[in-house]
Amino acid sequence: MDYVMAYGYIFLVGITLGSFYNVVGFRIPQGQSIIKPRSACGTCKQTLSPLELIPILSYLIQKGTCRQCGSKISAFYPVIECLTGILFCLTLWLVGWSGEALIVLALVSLFMIIIVSDLTYMIIPDKVLVFFATLLFIGRLVIPLQPWWDSILGAVVGFSVLLLIAFVSRGGMGGGDIKLFAVIGLVLGTRGVLIAFFLSCLLGAVIGIGLKLVGKVGAGKPIPFGPFIAMGSLWAYFYGESLLRMYLQMFSQR
Repeated sequence: MDYVMAYGYIFLVGITLGSFYNVVGFRIPQGQSIIKPRSACGTCKQTLSPLELIPILSYLIQKGTCRQCGSKISAFYPVIECLTGILFCLTLWLVGWSGEALIVLALVSLFMIIIVSDLTYMIIPDKVLVFFATLLFIGRLVIPLQPWWDSILGAVVGFSVLLLIAFVSRGGMGGGDIKLFAVIGLVLGTRGVLIAFFLSCLLGAVIGIGLKLVGKVGAGKPIPFGPFIAMGSLWAYFYGESLLRMYLQMFSQR
């Protein structure tokens, strides 16, 4: 029972922070304060009451509409909240209740903000990257990778690979993506950031082609890469070594 309550508490923390990450992801790219003004309906501009700001629950009770004007509220908000809660629980399930889990939770938090901002504006804000880069750098000083310098090398490799691709493709890779991979390399190390890059590109290619085939994305229209980086990097962190061993075993059997 205590075990269930602990994960229930973490889920509540996750969805609450997810609600805040929605605010950060929407406001920071616009140069707005994340504190003021208070959240309001995007249609009638009515300030939301505390009861209208309860993560997930408010959306369900109001049936996805504003209580004042009846306009529809995007399901994007509760999806981000729920996804944050799930990823928080998954992190502690896979990593354990440890200091390392705090680093991964910070990385998850960064990714959730980036997903919001990149899907909305196709921007990965420098302010958000600088804040989390500092936080994660301190985390890696306290809980270093082995060897300790692998974090620094990972950051350099992550940045350099994306910078090279941007140079060769003449702008095919955004500056925010380049800096984001430096932060990812800081957490995952050299091998981890390379696996993350491969998985991000794989996911981006497969899902991107699928979206274009079903007509969700027009031909020639750019697709935000941030969400795929988030998915690929978390996949690499949690399962990268297992995937690499499977691949090497398959290769050695040929």
